[in-house]
Formats: sequence, C-alpha cells, structure tokens
Amino acid sequence: MSHAVTLEWRDGRSATVEVREGETVVDATERANLGVPYGCLYGACATCTGRLLDGTLVHVDRPNGLKPKHRQAGYVLLCVAEPRSDCRIEVGAEIQADLVPNPWK
Repeated sequence: MSHAVTLEWRDGRSATVEVREGETVVDATERANLGVPYGCLYGACATCTGRLLDGTLVHVDRPNGLKPKHRQAGYVLLCVAEPRSDCRIEVGAEIQADLVPNPWK
C-alpha cells in the first residue's frame, strides 16, 4: 500500500511522490530525487519541517523539533512522518523559517 503525497513549494513548483507503507516522507523524497531539506532524520532539528495542507500524517517518532503550538497549526517533521492518506504538504527551507524568525532582519 502507498499514498500519493503532493509537495508544494512557495515558488509554485509541485511534485507528487508515492510514499510506501512504513516509509517516511523524507525517505520517499530521497528515493524520488526531490530536493526536500532535512538534517538529523530523528525529529530534533526541524530542518525538514513541512506544513500539512490536506490529508493525514502521523509522527512515528516524537517530533521534538516542533512546539505543541506548531503541531496544532499543521506543521510536521517529514523525517518522522508517515502518511495515512493521500496528502498535500507545503515544503521548502522557508517553512522552518516561519517557525523561527531571524532576529537580525
């Protein structure tokens, strides 16, 4: 079983990847050679933050890199997230920047 996950970047690009059962979104994007940022791969650094637009994802490990208010707002860590339905996710480096604004701007 797999789910179609559509990734949407803010510059208007989009791509759809099939995520297999038991596979994280980051693992599927790597298999498909898509440029989705990631770092630690265990939910701590938040480099792989995305924003769930539609569908259902579950964190299979604790998403320590996200505050509860961010999870409630639909943000997900793609390195520890597996889809439970077809999904649409906003991705890209700008998503993490939404959560941690630069104080030097």
